[in-house]
Amino acid sequence: MELSLTTRTVAEYTVLEVGGEVDVYTAPRLRERLIELVDAGARDVVVDLERVDFLDSTGLGVLVGALKRLRTAHGTFGLVCAKEPLLKIFRITALDQVFPIFPTVGAATERDGSGPAS
Repeated sequence: MELSLTTRTVAEYTVLEVGGEVDVYTAPRLRERLIELVDAGARDVVVDLERVDFLDSTGLGVLVGALKRLRTAHGTFGLVCAKEPLLKIFRITALDQVFPIFPTVGAATERDGSGPAS
C-alpha cells in the first residue's frame, strides 16, 4: 500500500497526516518529510496516524528520530492515534511513555497546556 503525507496547520501546530503503511519501504519518505518540516521552521509538530493501517519498527524509529530532532530544536512533538492495534504497539514498546499520544487532532492542538510536551 502507498504512503500518503499531507501537511496542514491547526492553531500554531504543523499537523502531518499520514495514511497507508509505514514500513521499511515507506519510512524513509516519512523521515524526509519530517526533516523538511523541522528544517523549514516547524517547531510544534503533530503526526496524525489515524489513517495508518500498519506501523513497523522502522516507522517507530522514524518517529523517535523526529521527537529527538524537535527536542533539540526546542519544539514539541505529539501523535494522534486512537486505533487499538497501533496503540498496542506503542504500549508493548513502552513508547506510550515517550510520546504524548492524543485521540484527536483537536486534543493534540489545544493550547491549554494539554497539547504535546517537548
